[in-house]
Amino acid sequence: MSGQVPQREKPPVPGGEFAFTWSDFRKIAALVHAQSGIVLNEGKVNLVYSRLAKRLRIVGLRSFRDYCALVGSEDGIDERQAMIAAMTTNVTRFFREPHHFTYLETDVLPDLVARARTGGRIRIWSAACSSGEEPYSIALTLLNLMPDAAEHDVLILASDLDPNMLARAEEGVYTAAQVESIPLELRRKWLESRKLGDGIGYAVSDPVRSLLRYRELNLLDPWPMRGRFDVIFCRNVMIYFDEETQNGIWKRFAQVLEPGGMLCIGHSERIGAAMPFELVAQTSYRLREKAAP
Repeated sequence: MSGQVPQREKPPVPGGEFAFTWSDFRKIAALVHAQSGIVLNEGKVNLVYSRLAKRLRIVGLRSFRDYCALVGSEDGIDERQAMIAAMTTNVTRFFREPHHFTYLETDVLPDLVARARTGGRIRIWSAACSSGEEPYSIALTLLNLMPDAAEHDVLILASDLDPNMLARAEEGVYTAAQVESIPLELRRKWLESRKLGDGIGYAVSDPVRSLLRYRELNLLDPWPMRGRFDVIFCRNVMIYFDEETQNGIWKRFAQVLEPGGMLCIGHSERIGAAMPFELVAQTSYRLREKAAP
């Protein structure tokens, strides 16, 4: 982990509800980094406190010292998972960073769709799918070109390390405000209105849902997928990692992409020149043909 937090006598969050020391912060930061690759430097101390204070209330602990003991124990696996989830920011929406979907529809999918119609396959991975808006946006983009995609060998893998987000994604139900960014024609064709609380929500229709498979997956762990992907979306994830971890994941993406495959990343992220990718559009990269073993 980059950057050492200095030893200090004063608590990092004076007057907080729960006792919280710099030693507690270092233990949490080290465990989060080991489990997920997420880097928590000194500037994140207030974020750590505010997000994990909610966890302390839920599990009924009175100090971060006790919380550190819990998440560091053999019996703390569920809470470690909850802690990692609390440290990630699930900011997402349908067709977020729309240039990716425009490029996907105009420059990437036409050839893939033609191949699928002659017996080939399409494989797309949403790596860090959060509550599902990204993989469903991919599916809607594909269905706009290939309405009968479910009748062909087409699969979109939606993975995330947070099982709660995966459950929401698999449910596929959203508020009216959440679906506003979906083009009206696609919304009318592929979403179904549903009563949601005191208002109206929308459920993703079965033909869309049938294209997706969900998997809980930490990008630092071994990847069980055997086949290669034509497209990978991994956006606004690498900002949590140090450079060494980023480079390791870029290389692993190269190993599971088809030669010439597309990788979409977040607007704040960059892939180094030493990686086997070339920039082809705004934050959209192509795996060089010679990169595959």
